Parts: sequence; C-alpha cells; structure tokens
Amino acid sequence: MIQTASMVLRTGTKLLTAAIGEGAPRDARILMAHTLGVEMDRLTLELSRTVTPTQVAQFEHMIHRRAAHTPISHITGKRAFWKHEFRVTPDVLDPRPETETLIELAMQGAAPETILDLGTGSGCILACLLAEYPDANGTGTDISADALTVAAQNLEKVGASDRASLVQSDWFDGVSGRFDLIVSNPPYITEAEMARLSPDVREHEPHLALTPGGDGLSAYRTLAANLGAHLAPNGRAFFEIGKDQGPDVQRIFADQGFESVSIHTDLNGHQRIVAVNFP
Repeated sequence: MIQTASMVLRTGTKLLTAAIGEGAPRDARILMAHTLGVEMDRLTLELSRTVTPTQVAQFEHMIHRRAAHTPISHITGKRAFWKHEFRVTPDVLDPRPETETLIELAMQGAAPETILDLGTGSGCILACLLAEYPDANGTGTDISADALTVAAQNLEKVGASDRASLVQSDWFDGVSGRFDLIVSNPPYITEAEMARLSPDVREHEPHLALTPGGDGLSAYRTLAANLGAHLAPNGRAFFEIGKDQGPDVQRIFADQGFESVSIHTDLNGHQRIVAVNFP
C-alpha cells in the first residue's frame, strides 16, 4: 500500500495522543521531520511525499519509543539550544530553554578571557559561550567520562575544540587557576521532588545530573566554599537554581563572604539564576 507522509503522520499522532496526551501532535511532527530528513519549517511542504516502508517502520518505532516516555532528544539524538543544535544522549541532561537565561546574563558583562563550566554535561553552556566569545578559552568539568565524550562532540560542532579543555573531575577537584567567568547548572532537585518528576525526566535522564539528594542544595555548598579560590578579580559566576531556591542559595554564598549575590528570573518569571561577583 502506497502511503504519504501525511497519512503516516495522522496515524502516529493518534497513537501518541492516546499515550501521552498534550504535546503529542508537535512531537509526532518532530519525529516525522526527522524521518524525512527535513527541517520542521518545511514539514508541511513535504507531507504529500510518498514514504518508503523503511521510513514508515522508522517513524512507527520512534512513535512507540515516545509513547513509552523516551524524550524526543534521546530519540533524535539532538536538541536545539541558544543558536545551535547539540548532540544529546541518555548520558547527559537534556538542555532546557530556561537555561538560556544563564547565557543571556553571562553576556551582559565584559568579555571573559577564561571560562569554567562545572558539571558541563552535554557541554552546551560552554560551547555557546565559547562561540559567543571567540577570543576566550574554556574548561569544562564533569564526573562522568561518558558526558565528557558528548561535550567534546558538541564543542567540535561549534568550532571551539581548540579553545576548550575537558577534565573528569568532581566540581573543582582537578581544576587549577582562576577564571573570569564561572558557570554551572548543577543538580538541584530535592529527593522528595524526584518522585514527582515526569517519567520523561525521571526514567530517562541521568540522576546524578538531576539531584544530589536531600534538600537539593549540596552542590551550592561545594561551589560556594571553593569559588573564591578560582574566581579571578572582577570575575563573575552564574549558577542555575530551582524556582524556589533563590534565598537559600543566596544565603549559602553570603555565608562564604560573597556580598554581591543576586537572583534572576527566567522568561516564565521563575527564579532561575544566582549571580555572584568577585568579593
């Protein structure tokens, strides 16, 4: 039976809607665009195309994976973030749009010469910053060797491999020197909140990148205790936080002697970034 992309998409959308509800039509369109090898903004123009049995099988397999709550980025292997498209695997946190707030804030100050990204994961934050600052050099750390492999691929995608060093390290362990700009999106979800996460996140993303357990603040205690030894004079630091953690994280840094600590919101009005200036 000859089938068009539109026919196959319609069937897949119905199946996916029954499984996950809201968001299914958009997810199905993303998967069809991926199947056809076209950009999303061209998909409508391609829906009259005849699809091969191989393409039908590929699309149906992806629909069933998404119906089982596998994240779209893990199915397609990519995620758009800032001005780029990055490789994503189950070994790294899926980049979220709200994390772009960190990039925006980091770009409001003087151009840094040195950048440190702690817990770099996919490397998307470091890659974006190095792409924006072509004269800067960067270091990314992560405790996961598999994550660093993904980060290396993403740094290469933006042409920044020659200006970046990746270190397998637990936060500041193995890091020497001072940096003009220090950034991190650390694990901050509390142990209690983990049970309430969607299956897409809870069952498919690395728990080490999501939660430190307990009150979710242990990473900030480590960052605050070591930041002064690694932030250059007039340097700046930006750390992503959970939407209700601003005052607690602000207090943690203040207790370490940092006087200039501010909280910034994302586009949804949620507390998202704590900014720290050199004491």
